[in-house]
This record gives sequence, C-alpha cells and structure tokens, in this order.
Amino acid sequence: MRLGAVSTLCLGLLGVACAPFETPDRGPEQPPEGLDRIQEPVPSNEPPSRYGNPESYEVFGQTYYVQDSAEGHRETGVASWYGKKFHGERTSSGEEYDMYALTAAHRTLPLPTYARVTNLENDRSIVVRINDRGPFADNRIIDLSYAAAYRLGFVDEGTARVRVETLTPEEPATPSISGKVMVQAGAFGEADNARAMRRRLEEAGLDTPKSVSDDGQGLHRVRLGPVSGEAALERLLDQLRDLGVDNPQIIRDP
Repeated sequence: MRLGAVSTLCLGLLGVACAPFETPDRGPEQPPEGLDRIQEPVPSNEPPSRYGNPESYEVFGQTYYVQDSAEGHRETGVASWYGKKFHGERTSSGEEYDMYALTAAHRTLPLPTYARVTNLENDRSIVVRINDRGPFADNRIIDLSYAAAYRLGFVDEGTARVRVETLTPEEPATPSISGKVMVQAGAFGEADNARAMRRRLEEAGLDTPKSVSDDGQGLHRVRLGPVSGEAALERLLDQLRDLGVDNPQIIRDP
C-alpha cells in the first residue's frame, strides 16, 4: 500500500497541473492471475509525448526541468507505487493509467522513457515504460505501477530502495547472458524457507540449486547456474515458471 504519497497524475494541457493526495492508495484485494507473467515492455523509438514534456513545470513551489535526453541516466533511491485510486485516470502523457501494466512515473525523464528498475533489497529487476510525472513526496525517485511493484516484491512494504537505469532501443531489455549468469528462484528472510525451496528444485530434477546468504541484508537466496547460452537460460526459466516459481531473476555473478 502506498501511504502519504502525492498523486503522480499531472493533468492539464501540458500535463503539469498536479493535484496532491495524502490518503492511502491500495491495490486490488487479490492480485489477478498471471500478473507475474506480464510481458515486459520492449524499448522502441517512440515520438515524445505531446502533453508530458514541457521545458519545465512547477509543483508545490518546486520547479522541475524535463531532461532533453534519457540516455545514460542512472540513479539510486527510494521507489513507491500507486494503484487503485488512479486506475483508469489520465497520466501526464495523456495515456490512461493501468495499474496492471509495467509503467512508472518520474519527475524529469522525457515521456516516454524505458528503464530497468532493480530492487536492491532482493535483486529483482524489471523493465518499465515511464509515461507519467511524479513522485513529489518523501524524496522518492520513481513511482511504479502496482504491477511493477508487485513484480519487484514490495507491494506490502510500500517502498523499496531501487536502482533506475534508462534503456534505449539499441540496448537489450534483458541482461546479457554472456559470461557467468545465475538464475535466482527466490530470496527469503528465513533460512528454512530457502532450504525448502532448494529441496523443491532438487526434487524437480534441476541441477544443484545453491543457497546464498547475505548477512548484511538478512536474506537467503536460492540460485541455479551458472547458465551458458540463451537457449539454456530460456529452458531453465520455463522450468521454474512451470514449477510455480514467480518472477525468477537473472543474476550476474561478480
């Protein structure tokens, strides 16, 4: 649930007349089936939004300047999410907000922009299409759709520390699989849960799942690999999904 956040819906001719809301936002009572299988957007050459890219705009006395280009943008900070309250409303780009799409809001990146967002607390990573303005509260750097927050695993917490990296059509939307690549089946706060997942994967015939503990974050991760080659990676991801493993993550080992 998103608490104490400000609406990212910036309406008006230029998409900048923002209305504040301080009441809680919520997602659906139950996540719909298949939410973990929504296809990530693929970066493409889209024309700039007619409504979402003024040279500058003002919210709560603060002036924001829209960047000329998204190329090479990278930042780390706190993400929040918005959901049911704004579902079906107009975004800053003029598009309808769909809380089940993998979209996001950013204060200064051009609309639309594609970006990879990584939850630094559990290593989950997805691609989103930024088509809205915000957030304007609590020093947050990006506001994700409900679906994006669900995929990154922080719907219940409301916020998470993330890394945002913009993508261009020339860049792959998924991490390169050259070199040593692992696939993470899950990250758990309890070691017993990690061991149970590991046993489950072993019983399904998957090759030697590994448990990786992170004392700094208190997480116990279960990973498989290293995986070599795109075909082998796709087979493993399909096997995990068939076993009901939600949102397996591609992890590059240091």
